[in-house]
Amino acid sequence: MTVRLRAHHLLCMLTYVGKGYSPAFVENYEAIAIRLSSGEEIELVAGPDDICGPLTADPDAHCHGASVIERDRAAADAVARLIGSPLAPGARIVPSAALLTRLRKTFATGQIRTACSGCEWASLCDGVAEGGYLGVRVAR
Repeated sequence: MTVRLRAHHLLCMLTYVGKGYSPAFVENYEAIAIRLSSGEEIELVAGPDDICGPLTADPDAHCHGASVIERDRAAADAVARLIGSPLAPGARIVPSAALLTRLRKTFATGQIRTACSGCEWASLCDGVAEGGYLGVRVAR
């Protein structure tokens, strides 16, 4: 199987510690975190993805908004520069331990965080990164 992720969720998965928008959202994300931790391949998608699932029924959900689409673009650009490979919808990535370590290191230094500007979860993610990523659910 493949986990379908929008580009900014490549960053979100680095600091996910079991908090989210609703109990259904968290339950869904927990299942996805297990899949990612086992090394299941990621397919990059445009728009709502597997993580967004519990929110997509609401037409006003932020996952449909222009600001999130811009966040996806910024994240794809930053991660593509880091890995040296273009990231567009359809790209496939294996969340290996080496990749997660590299992403977390550059996330902690702020190098790949332009997409996080204005995100309501930014302070939580700051704390997780500053705390050495203790308690993250996506781990290898």
